[in-house]
Amino acid sequence: MAGHDDTTLSPATRLVTSGRSPTADVVNPAVYRASTHLYPDCASLRQRTSENRDGRYFYGRRGGPTQWALAEALTALEPGAAGTVLYPSGVAAIAGALLAVLRPGDVLLVTDNAYDPTRSMALGLLQRFGMEARFFDPLDVESFADAFCEKTRAVMLESPGSLSMEVCDIPALAAIAREKGAVSLIDNTWATSLGFRALEHGCDIVIQALTKHVGGHSDLLMGSCTAGEAWYRRLRITSQELGHVVSPDDAALALRGLRSMQLRLNHSTASALAIAEWLEARPEIAHVLCPMLPGSPGHDLWRRDFESGCGLFAFVLAGRDDAARCRLIDALRLFGIGYSWGGFESLALPVDIGAVRQTMAWPREGWREDDRHAIRLSIGLEDPQDLIADLDRALAAMDA
Repeated sequence: MAGHDDTTLSPATRLVTSGRSPTADVVNPAVYRASTHLYPDCASLRQRTSENRDGRYFYGRRGGPTQWALAEALTALEPGAAGTVLYPSGVAAIAGALLAVLRPGDVLLVTDNAYDPTRSMALGLLQRFGMEARFFDPLDVESFADAFCEKTRAVMLESPGSLSMEVCDIPALAAIAREKGAVSLIDNTWATSLGFRALEHGCDIVIQALTKHVGGHSDLLMGSCTAGEAWYRRLRITSQELGHVVSPDDAALALRGLRSMQLRLNHSTASALAIAEWLEARPEIAHVLCPMLPGSPGHDLWRRDFESGCGLFAFVLAGRDDAARCRLIDALRLFGIGYSWGGFESLALPVDIGAVRQTMAWPREGWREDDRHAIRLSIGLEDPQDLIADLDRALAAMDA
């Protein structure tokens, strides 16, 4: 069987073949539940202690065959990667990556449309550790270089932006960061490595919440960081120092989800685009925030840099208040109300974007002042026409 180094295989094929032993008698790796690993003698114990890499038994905290198989499969999906480190949640992966890169006194530049836990971490945990976070507008590439100072150590990127879905010029921003001697980290959960090859586009560390698309079934929490050789070792050591470990049972679930991820992404993306186009024509909707939608802000950059899309997008109600927004969401039958996304089920969530912005204007320039009450949709695997009918009923209930 072809291994993950066979770059001639398409990503869809690597999803199926990577992380599987070429000599195994079963398709899926066994679930190794083991805290203690045994050695035949003292010489072996001492040797393994110094061999800090996947595939070498040491202690359960460094993983076992089930976790190693998942890490190998994720690495195979990211061209240019040397390895992947697993974390017990997506937020743990963000924390692990930032703590691997930053030191007290360093400055971190954070995209102003970052995932809210990233913002909270930058303004809380990192600040308590003596690090400073400064937010920047990722759409203003011309002034980005001016945001750096002699203490700037890293840049935290995310595209599309959380909630508001802006697509920024990642290659340009990463190139400027590299010129300034800063490390580029990106939260690539929306697109995954199938949709956006972050290392090839200039980023140094790629973060994903495997809870979302990789898991795909809303039954596990996990995160990952993938990087080239220079940063992979630092990520690995920092993760071990923090005691990060994922359960082998969850690793097996993530591997299962990984095998069908492209099929699920293709379906949810096509459904999301159909629903976004339908919403765009509705008079109750002021704006649809979906980079896959032709004519939307950032659509050209999405077409240039991305290979695929995602079922996650948002829309803004026209002139309605929060009570109307809640009536709409409460009337939905096929959309659950809950956090997270990327599962097989569709979800709806009220989001107040202006509350989590510092440098980017909200409402956006040219919008009416009352264009501010947004709803985020995560489109699952249901029939899109059923979801449209559900939204149609809920829109009627909103103004009843």
